[in-house]
Amino acid sequence: MNRRDALSKVALLLGGTLTGPTLLAMSRVAEAKSAQSLGDTFALNETHRKIVAEVAEHIIPKTTTPGAKDAGVPAFIEMMLNDCYKKPEHNSFVVGLVELEKKNFLAQNHDAQVAILKQVEADTKELLKAYNIKQVKVGDNVDKESMDGKLGVPFWRLMKELTLLGYYTSEVGIKASFVYEPVPGKFVLTKLKPGQKAYQY
Repeated sequence: MNRRDALSKVALLLGGTLTGPTLLAMSRVAEAKSAQSLGDTFALNETHRKIVAEVAEHIIPKTTTPGAKDAGVPAFIEMMLNDCYKKPEHNSFVVGLVELEKKNFLAQNHDAQVAILKQVEADTKELLKAYNIKQVKVGDNVDKESMDGKLGVPFWRLMKELTLLGYYTSEVGIKASFVYEPVPGKFVLTKLKPGQKAYQY
């Protein structure tokens, strides 16, 4: 399965709720639409790229398994925003980065950065209450959130969704969590041992 195919099915892998713009973005990738066809271009400056990288690494840190940076998540996030999202998300994402820049995020130590991000998450939860969000069922295991498309999904929500998408559709991320078999051969019933990773094809 290539990355485009994986993106179109990643909601099932992640479980839980994805925002409408993210599901639409995955659809655009699956259809291989270009940034020109969407009409909006998006690019981060060098400071914002560094902030994205650090925030992604806080979401999926390197431990005994690779972190977000190892999986190329920061570049994936910028690519997805440029290729698959529209102006409202571009604006809300940059607003979030500017706020972190004002707080001198990159100069803070690890604990201070975590405290800042926890506050951003709390603020985002309050912000989403004003979005008039409605849950829409789109499959057995997948829900979509319908919200006012003019506002743009808040920075923190986009950041978390795209970090998970980037990580779990990369070979590094899949191998960190599953026994990855790109060409599995025949399927046979396998009883997993305690602590053994599940298989991903």
